[in-house]
Amino acid sequence: MNMTTGVIDPRYGDASASPPPWAAIERFLMNAQLYWIITVRADGRPHAVPLVGVWQDGAFAFCTGSDEQKQRNLDVNARVAVTTGSTGANGWNSGKDVVVEGTAERVTDAVELQTLAAAWSAKYGDDWKFDVRGQEFVELSGSGGSTHGGAWVYRVAPDKVIAFGDGHGQTTYRF
Repeated sequence: MNMTTGVIDPRYGDASASPPPWAAIERFLMNAQLYWIITVRADGRPHAVPLVGVWQDGAFAFCTGSDEQKQRNLDVNARVAVTTGSTGANGWNSGKDVVVEGTAERVTDAVELQTLAAAWSAKYGDDWKFDVRGQEFVELSGSGGSTHGGAWVYRVAPDKVIAFGDGHGQTTYRF
């Protein structure tokens, strides 16, 4: 993945600060437990929902049932924003928030799906255990996910990542 160094936007941050290294932002994305995904409905209205996922190999992966609203939205427009953050009590002066913008692409390769299922299990334990059947995830008994007949898996490779907080303000990374 080609990546430029983060650039602090002086309109929204401290231009004299050093941008956070990409490795720190990537660790933050990897360690997050909850994310929000924003998709766009066919009529142009936004749709935002919380979800679990994994950051692996420079991209965010998530799953959705084939009958869920976010899947219907992706059928029309695959451009998404994924957010996560640690800002305490939604305060401005503490924590970090990150936005990933990109295009969701369906993962259908069995080996890649197995790798992602293992990543979910390693991150979330028994709460999110998946097996792979065909081109989708299926829940193992006792899993917390609700997929009703399987879940399609997507990866979002970032076009742009914006990090907020930690004294630098707003830093943008472009890919």
